Amino acid sequence: MTMGNRPASRRGIVAQREWEQWLSHQLFEHVPCCIAIINRDFTIVAENQKFREVFGRGKGRKCHEAYKGLSESCRDCMAAQTFADGKPRVNDEVGIDHKGRKTHYLVHVIPITGPDGGISHVAELSIDVTETKRLQKEYQTLFDRVPCFVMVINNDLRIVCANERVREVFGDYLGRHCYKVLKHRWEKCEDCPAEQTFADGQGHSSSHVGTNKRGETTYYNVNASPLLTGNGHITHVIEMALDLTETRRLEREKIEAERFAAVGQTVAGLAHGIKNILTGLEGAMYVFNSGLKKGEQARTDEGWKMLNRNIEKISTLTKNLINFSKGGVAKVEITDPGRLVLEVVALFQETARQHGIELIGEPGEDVRPAPLDCAGIHECLTNMVSNAIDACKMSDKPDCHVLVRCRDENGSLVFEVEDTGCGMDYETKQRVFTNFFTTKGAGGTGIGLLITRRIVQEHGGTIAIESTPGKGSIFRITFVRDRLPHPTPVAIP
Repeated sequence: MTMGNRPASRRGIVAQREWEQWLSHQLFEHVPCCIAIINRDFTIVAENQKFREVFGRGKGRKCHEAYKGLSESCRDCMAAQTFADGKPRVNDEVGIDHKGRKTHYLVHVIPITGPDGGISHVAELSIDVTETKRLQKEYQTLFDRVPCFVMVINNDLRIVCANERVREVFGDYLGRHCYKVLKHRWEKCEDCPAEQTFADGQGHSSSHVGTNKRGETTYYNVNASPLLTGNGHITHVIEMALDLTETRRLEREKIEAERFAAVGQTVAGLAHGIKNILTGLEGAMYVFNSGLKKGEQARTDEGWKMLNRNIEKISTLTKNLINFSKGGVAKVEITDPGRLVLEVVALFQETARQHGIELIGEPGEDVRPAPLDCAGIHECLTNMVSNAIDACKMSDKPDCHVLVRCRDENGSLVFEVEDTGCGMDYETKQRVFTNFFTTKGAGGTGIGLLITRRIVQEHGGTIAIESTPGKGSIFRITFVRDRLPHPTPVAIP
């Protein structure tokens, strides 16, 4: 029985082996990658269908000729290294397909052991990545040439990758902290969008002031977005920053042009004011001289006082005009808006009391600090409060008041000076910021509100007026917080 089953058993074993050989051949031929079997002479002894489709017939040809069209071995031949040490390898290679086109492929070199235990052949499995490389090149070109700063930042806030624009403007960046590269700081930024994105996984944006590799100030708006793994873990943050430096420069030039245009448009209006001052000087000289001639000391003293008053007017007008025309260098620092309100109110409290005017300060609740030119905003509020008190003095109402306040409103910082004085009609409101307009007669130069407008514009803000004749006025300054200038960055010593 046992002897009788042996032929059948042998036939089963043979059939199994034939089936396995057939299966191996089918897999070898139809696997979706190029396979070449190479001997120690670097001759291809077998290749599969995919190899023939890409590189043409390979059997009997040297591998360097079949893959790359070379007449001699590759300088860093992966097959030779595997024959030498028996280790498999993986590498990116560039070759030429059977149509003469450049092709990129990822090759796996695997040793094949012969009957004697030595490595008789190697198998090279190549995956065509030409299209992938083409897309990578396109994306890299886009990454490098996009007209904004693009950076990939790890959770240590170090830049692991950035585009050419970053290198051009800020210099070397690889492995350095973003705040050192962009701002020349030793410490991370207080409102770091990358850190916020790592914390909550959401996108964040904010405006920043940095320092380029030449030490010049740069302005940019940053958008930070998370880079996630398949399970939703944040590994890095990508920051895309739009360079606003040129825009800010043009804005400053526009402000300068508007200021000088205002000076040019209103210089003719100065003639009348100067003429009045000269007339006052002539009158003062007459009173002074006549007092001397007649020996009247009281008349001489009165003439001298008149001279001093008119000379002071000339000095004030000249200084104000110079200040308005040349502008100034703003010193921007983080400032408490409520403190500014209270300081200005304290400055005018006694003056208001002497004229029976109630002066009220409302610093607001929970008004956040803001980057402001403290002296400049103080001057703006001073000019507006002074005008408000004058408007109350010109009113017939016995119980006038002036209210100074600040508040946060829809992403903006708002200052208001409200009075219940004489108010202004439509024509007067239209003239307030167009020339050296004043309602104080010979007592004012009209330049205070022009200076106020200039300072507000330099902060990227707006100034508006609401007024009703006989009821009072509201002067309102609005600063969009995202447009406010930034404090000067702390330089690395």
